[in-house]
Amino acid sequence: MENQRTEISIYVACLASYNNGILHGEWICAESGLEHIQSKVRLMLKASPVEGAEEYAIHDYEGFEGIQLSEYEGFGQIVEYAEYLNEHGTLGAKLVEHYGNLDDANTALSDHYAGHYSSVAEYAEQITEETTTIPQSLTYYIDYEKMARDMEVNDIVAVETNFEEVHIFWQH
Repeated sequence: MENQRTEISIYVACLASYNNGILHGEWICAESGLEHIQSKVRLMLKASPVEGAEEYAIHDYEGFEGIQLSEYEGFGQIVEYAEYLNEHGTLGAKLVEHYGNLDDANTALSDHYAGHYSSVAEYAEQITEETTTIPQSLTYYIDYEKMARDMEVNDIVAVETNFEEVHIFWQH
């Protein structure tokens, strides 16, 4: 069974209609670009059952994988999110959730990515074995789970995107 991605879209509602108890709006593909979104909103407002409708708000959205949008999010920002999600998928969305903005999420991806592992403990074990010579007599005493916990508190951001799929980013 193929995993199908939900279209990244927004539901833009006519506020004049909404304030008069009428639901009037349109789902618009956020991946279609700024001009397309603006054109669809103009057409939706023009077709409003309330004459002279000018104001709108985003009343729903889907496909943003956890990225939160406000009612009055700028369409330019929405298009940027859609492009970013098309390029980076769930991992990108989780980074935006963690960092709160695209710039820091992009910096993490480009400058601080350490790879993906089945767990943070696996990463702790790998980096320890790559950087330290451990005497055979001590290998059974090393607790990589505790090392992983300490790394998450002090040194890394761990982003889980699936079962046994953890992406590691250095914090500095």
